[in-house]
Amino acid sequence: MCRLFGLSSAPRRTRATFWLLDAPDSLSEQSRHDPDGTGLGYYAADGAPVVHKAPLSAREDRAFAEEARRVESETFLAHIRFASTGGLDTRNTHPFAQEGRLFAHNGVVEGLDRLEAHLGEDRALVGGDTDSERCFALITREIRRHGGDVTAGIESAVGWIAENLPVYALNLILTTPGELWALRYPETHRLYTLLRHAGGHHGSRHLDHSGSEGHLRVHSAHLAESPSVVVASERMDDNPQWRLMDPGELLHVGPDLHATHHVVLPDPPAHRLTLADLRPDAATSQRAA
Repeated sequence: MCRLFGLSSAPRRTRATFWLLDAPDSLSEQSRHDPDGTGLGYYAADGAPVVHKAPLSAREDRAFAEEARRVESETFLAHIRFASTGGLDTRNTHPFAQEGRLFAHNGVVEGLDRLEAHLGEDRALVGGDTDSERCFALITREIRRHGGDVTAGIESAVGWIAENLPVYALNLILTTPGELWALRYPETHRLYTLLRHAGGHHGSRHLDHSGSEGHLRVHSAHLAESPSVVVASERMDDNPQWRLMDPGELLHVGPDLHATHHVVLPDPPAHRLTLADLRPDAATSQRAA
């Protein structure tokens, strides 16, 4: 399955180094499945979103993904893609940017013809073929309809999706320059959050997180002295404070790192998909580990 990683150190801008593929000093075993794309999103000092991403369809793409990327931001969003919908193309690689926000998704949502009809003219927000970008377009529209209230926009959009479309999983992270939102829905895939004190639970350590499959590593010396909030598809270090989010739970991390969370989707999808319902390529992407 895809890997999600989000980090907020707001209001402080933090320097961090990301390895998105085959970190050279990772001790983890390699996955049995090669990913189909990698992406990193963050924000420049003026608040403009910046995205580095590539499909892994050519040798030069892999070289791009293996580079260590040293960046600075208040919020960060990284994604390792195992393709379920849409070909291996940059336009289908996460994260996506719309109206100054960044978004990445793990899971499968079907019924895209119905979703496109519901989007109407906001279909113009979509540049690729994925279910993820179409779900993001609906969220973007609903944020606009709710006067810029991101939490309300997410709740409205995912509520419509859960009621009207076939859903296997809809885990997502959305960021702005100073805020982060994450949703786990339903219980299909795990999503963890960590409210990390300065220096971690040892009290004096920089952040050094590694995924179990060797595809993602994050290092930040700044976070030896500053708190942060992390969201990830798996526990990425030995901190005992990692918490598995509840199914249907929406987490919001504000510009002062104040975190609130509540269950916005208490019921399973009205049209719930199983692995057996998915196309073979989509099913493979959701099993990949």
